[in-house]
Amino acid sequence: MTAPVIQSDLKCATCAGQCVYDPAVQALKCASCGNITSLETPDDGAAADEFPYDPLAPTSEVQVEFDSIAHSCETCGGTVTFVTQSLSTRCPYCDGPVVVDTQDSGFEPMALIPFRVPEQDAQGFAQAWVRKRIGAPNDLAGVVAKARVAGIYVPFWTFDSNELIQYWASYRVRRNKRTVTRQTSGALQMRFDDMLVPASHHVTPLIRDGILHDFFPERLRPYRAGYLSGFAAEQHHQTLSEGLERKGNEKALLIRNRIKRHVNKSGVHNIRYHTDTNGIHYRRILLPVWILHYSYNGTAKKVVVCGIEGRAYGERPFSAWKLAGYAAVLTTLAVGLGLAWGAAGLL
Repeated sequence: MTAPVIQSDLKCATCAGQCVYDPAVQALKCASCGNITSLETPDDGAAADEFPYDPLAPTSEVQVEFDSIAHSCETCGGTVTFVTQSLSTRCPYCDGPVVVDTQDSGFEPMALIPFRVPEQDAQGFAQAWVRKRIGAPNDLAGVVAKARVAGIYVPFWTFDSNELIQYWASYRVRRNKRTVTRQTSGALQMRFDDMLVPASHHVTPLIRDGILHDFFPERLRPYRAGYLSGFAAEQHHQTLSEGLERKGNEKALLIRNRIKRHVNKSGVHNIRYHTDTNGIHYRRILLPVWILHYSYNGTAKKVVVCGIEGRAYGERPFSAWKLAGYAAVLTTLAVGLGLAWGAAGLL
């Protein structure tokens, strides 16, 4: 597919104006006349299909040239793409300046979940998050209200796998006022289903936490340029082997926590394990987030809002005056309780 074909697909059938994806109507909307064009296809249900991985079979992944305008960030080095002419000269991730680059290339996503939360609602969710921050400066809500808002599709993997785990560990027990270390071993099985793994180092824990709680495979749609119209996207640049390596790092903590629960003793430590993995299935997908960039007292911060459900996470400053006030109140309460306790002991 060539870039001119993409642009013709995004032209309004009524007035030939430019169409962008509108989360409020879940369709393309003409910026000139407001005409709505559906992006639904008979194949939408197949977007949730997963692809098997055979570690013994050779992989032949082919990179493609994306029909989009690539922008490289001069600050964080990231490359984001736009299927239409970008109206922004800032990086959605770090808010740094971007310059038009050569055409981006990578691995085409298999599916995506379109934006479901409009920008105005994302700002509302961010404001609600700010209002719940204890100890935040009084003017923080006003500062965040003026934040630059960027919508971006971020790359993820989903992985399924079965894990047959053999483990060895130590734990502590009390014996006659002494702490004794014991050894144990065992076996267990784990099943990972639709484990979300970031496919970019730009997907920070802050961004990931805004997504992980809101993934529903039935909301996946086939990858189409129309869904990206009006938004930035970081495309997939990881090979499948790189994704599987990242998955291994992500699942290690989950396996260790599961072993601790399986041992069911206090002070479990020195955990070692071996796992046989089978039944691997995967998808390359894009997921939507809103990132609100603001600065407080010269320090850059951000609030991330999930583009699927609106859950907000963020970075925030603290009010020194409020923290001092809280400390004074707690100190007063502690002193008061101590005096009351002492007085009661004297009676």
